[in-house]
Amino acid sequence: MRILHTADWHIGQRLHERQRHEEHKQFLEWILDTIQEYEVELLLVSGDIFDTSLPSAEATNLYYEFLFRLYNETETYTIIIAGNHDSSRHLEAPREFLKMGRIHVVGLAKEPADCVVRIPDENPRVAVAAVPYLSENELPHVSYESEIEKNERYRERLKTFYADCVSHMPEELPKILMGHLFVDGGQETDSERNIQIGGASAVRASDFPGGVNYVALGHLHRPQTIADTVYPIRYAGSPIPMRFNEADYRKKVFLLEISDDGILTQHEDIEIPIFKELCTVEGDETSVLSEAMLEKWEGKYIQVKLKLDSVRTGISDEIRKAFSDRGGDVLIVQVELPEADDIPVIQVEDMKRPEEIFVQFHEANFGSAPDEILTQTFHELTEIVEKSQ
Repeated sequence: MRILHTADWHIGQRLHERQRHEEHKQFLEWILDTIQEYEVELLLVSGDIFDTSLPSAEATNLYYEFLFRLYNETETYTIIIAGNHDSSRHLEAPREFLKMGRIHVVGLAKEPADCVVRIPDENPRVAVAAVPYLSENELPHVSYESEIEKNERYRERLKTFYADCVSHMPEELPKILMGHLFVDGGQETDSERNIQIGGASAVRASDFPGGVNYVALGHLHRPQTIADTVYPIRYAGSPIPMRFNEADYRKKVFLLEISDDGILTQHEDIEIPIFKELCTVEGDETSVLSEAMLEKWEGKYIQVKLKLDSVRTGISDEIRKAFSDRGGDVLIVQVELPEADDIPVIQVEDMKRPEEIFVQFHEANFGSAPDEILTQTFHELTEIVEKSQ
């Protein structure tokens, strides 16, 4: 059986307020083509289908259009679990209806037996423990419990839950575990919403039960394999970069093949195309403007890290226009100024009118009073605030 492991679609996600609907649409079309090309029999989606628990109508439509095409254009089975970004009840609401389209959705984990899915429904060839995100907030309250003790109790709950899932799987079938969680040894990218307790790792690789062929995880956005495990424990990662710091490595999905006797015969990494390039440009004003004019930026999202000796009003607009003239879209300009050796502290008793506080702040942080344009802009903003009150 050929199985495709993916996760963390985050449909509806915005990058600095830019809508990414077209990127997600292109990814889902690519997934459909990949399933047909490799004759995939089972698609696994390990959580965070949406970027928010209340996805927009546009994001929801894109999701269901993909599921309809998957049913209508392939013979593939699909198993989807809820992640920490998803509303488990919202995702699971059409569960019984979607089953008619070979699509199994598990949003709530009430009992281990309810999470076990056998594929195909008749004459099963593989058993999957489709365990959605289990929040530590669901643990019964224990008074005077430390964070470490709570973490250990959470680990024990997950360990027991997965073991119970395996106990409900037919012994003769190959076994796959799905989950949306953090495993010790995984590499984060800072764009994942924290689902750890007290800064400690929620789960260890050894917490998963034996007798398993593969663990298909979601939550971490970098595709990776947890090292030194008896069987593969892998994060598929997000299909598109969630932030600029994810543009330094290629996104992937994992294709695996399991024989009927339960042997993982092969697994292959398939690189996902770049649907919208994310670029970071660093340097001083001269070098950044020069790069903007010399390179091709058509259709790219750009982050600029600009080094300045002092504050200069309007430089961000100049930077944005320079890239825009070459087809690029600057989403953010981060200005880096020299650190002051000795920054004076503004005493509360010295703070009077807003304009005076602003001048004091500017002098304290930048070593000089704000120029006339900046002062006028601040004055207009204070007037707007005062009128709105």
